[in-house]
Amino acid sequence: MSDAFVFAPPAPPSVAVAGSSARFPVRRIFCVGRNYAEHAREMGNDPDREPPFFFTKPADSLVEDGAELPFPVATEDLHHEAELVVAIGRGGQDITREDALSHVWGYAPGNDLTRRDLQAEAKAARRPWDMAKGFDASALCGALRPVAEVGHPAAGRITAHVGGELRQSGDLAEQIWPVADVIAHLSRLVALAPGDLIFTGTPAGVGPIKPGQSCRVEIEGLGAAEVRYQGG
Repeated sequence: MSDAFVFAPPAPPSVAVAGSSARFPVRRIFCVGRNYAEHAREMGNDPDREPPFFFTKPADSLVEDGAELPFPVATEDLHHEAELVVAIGRGGQDITREDALSHVWGYAPGNDLTRRDLQAEAKAARRPWDMAKGFDASALCGALRPVAEVGHPAAGRITAHVGGELRQSGDLAEQIWPVADVIAHLSRLVALAPGDLIFTGTPAGVGPIKPGQSCRVEIEGLGAAEVRYQGG
């Protein structure tokens, strides 16, 4: 019995590590919805009523800092969502809040790019968000910085600039569910594994990116991640 593949498998998705030639292999991408109160309100929801909920993006939807991309297909309303990205280095299930941060390998700035018009249509039809959130090149992630270098940032400014204009400005301390809580909640639903990334939600101020524009997300102490779209 042959173990050969019918075609050569693609290289595993990975993310750069700041200051190193080594790369962080990526297994899965989880995203937290409505984790900042003001963003929950701007999307028409009550932030005080629900525990965190999660959706996913394909691992190969990753985009790295400095990418120049064609504008996404099937949308006229592409939105930026500046986020803290958590990289899991040690797996586990039913992780306690007290132990959660010991499972983190590092952190990076990220952007949960969203086809907002498709998301609105899906919500109205009570259908899944997959094509609004998990499209090609929808998960921008900057270079990871290991915990040994940056610790566990519980506070710090997070911003998004589009074409040089400040669109989002918040603080990690404003998260409804801090990183330890997010990991604990998620690990009750799935067994986390090394290589998982968690996008931890976005502050208020999400809005459109147009063809020809760039979007830069920056988090205090963690650097920046920027993407530019062709056209315009």
